Amino acid sequence: MNLPRPVASDATRTRILDVAERLVQTRGFNGFSYADIAAELGITKASLHYHFATKADLGCTLVVRYTEGFAAALRAISDAAADAPAQLRAYVKLYSDVLAERRLCLCGMVAAEYGTLPAPMQAALRVFFGVNESWLSRLLEEGSRDGSLDLRVAPLEAARMLVGALEGAMLVARAYGDPERFTGAADLLVRQLEREDPAARARASARTAPHPLPQPARLASGARASGVRASGRQRARPR
Repeated sequence: MNLPRPVASDATRTRILDVAERLVQTRGFNGFSYADIAAELGITKASLHYHFATKADLGCTLVVRYTEGFAAALRAISDAAADAPAQLRAYVKLYSDVLAERRLCLCGMVAAEYGTLPAPMQAALRVFFGVNESWLSRLLEEGSRDGSLDLRVAPLEAARMLVGALEGAMLVARAYGDPERFTGAADLLVRQLEREDPAARARASARTAPHPLPQPARLASGARASGVRASGRQRARPR
């Protein structure tokens, strides 16, 4: 039997999660209490406990929701059908967009307090990082295979390095109040992975482009250049 959903109750639950997410991203999981949420939303702590019996329950729900949102963003990047370097830069933008709002990655903030978390939250946190590492590993392997990325280590190792470096760069940027510290570090990471050979990049883009367009001007220019070289060889005579 399908029962009608309590719309008002669901709306309150979402508001609680939204406020709690912001508090975690700006203060940390141990930096706020139910009283903070209740005061901001104008509800009682009893109402909070109705939706989330304990703060651990709230924390688990937050991590799971954040992971699902991140996974959806990763699918959207994949569906864009861009080449691997472009997808990698889109991935970095997920972090920089959060930092632009004066927040940090929710799971990065929670991970900093890992030792104080209940076991279910710790497990949910590992799922978040696992989702990111798996997606990045597949992307890096694809880029290495088509020649658009230059990997010196196994894809999974590179993926783990990237996630750790981006999370750490966010923390350092926040400590200095300087988002450019993150931007600079992230850009350097991506450029180190991008293959510098423009021909390899062109081949990779051609494989992923849905409708490659001919470039007659470039082809004609190349033909003229070949003709000049050929004419030069014909005129040259040994002395």
